[in-house]
Amino acid sequence: MRAALAAAALLLLLLLMRRRRRRRREVLFFPAAPRCPEALLSGSAGPCPCPLPPGDSGLLRLLRLLLGARRSLDVCVFAFSSPELGRALQLLHRQGVRVRVLTDSQYMGLPGSQVGLLRRHGIQVRHDQDSGFMHHKFAVVDKQLLITGSLNWTTQAIQNNRENVLVTEDTEFVKPFLDEFERIWEEFNPINYSFFSKDNK
Repeated sequence: MRAALAAAALLLLLLLMRRRRRRRREVLFFPAAPRCPEALLSGSAGPCPCPLPPGDSGLLRLLRLLLGARRSLDVCVFAFSSPELGRALQLLHRQGVRVRVLTDSQYMGLPGSQVGLLRRHGIQVRHDQDSGFMHHKFAVVDKQLLITGSLNWTTQAIQNNRENVLVTEDTEFVKPFLDEFERIWEEFNPINYSFFSKDNK
């Protein structure tokens, strides 16, 4: 009886601690001051080899959030040309994290796009075949952390544009984005593509 009460009390304590755990909520604003990302992207703790000044920035904070993935990273972005964000996804993929990318077909082939490079490194990428834009801009880390806002994953947006990014672990927001990602992932499955009509065979 005493052991059962102790176990129940421990369970209640664990539930209360879990409920009290502060869920991450953060807002990032851009443009971001140029800072060296090499320590994050190379895993090196040494001094930055480039001439950029030390310090923090929106880009470095975004990179830390993405590189915190341990199991999965689902990315759904309209335009993707940031080399730093591309390197982060390649690094995660090499570490065994399942990385999936959804993007817009009209923008993935533009000069500087990271999409082809991601594919060459074995990262799964799917794109639309519609006339409308795939205009989402969000990522979900480990099915628990949502990163969303106005920011396209481009150097122009990061360094020059006034943009915002909201970060949250609130399940009521994360789950709809996860559901939307899975819905589009299935919709953009290449077996469903119909670039050529059956009449043209």
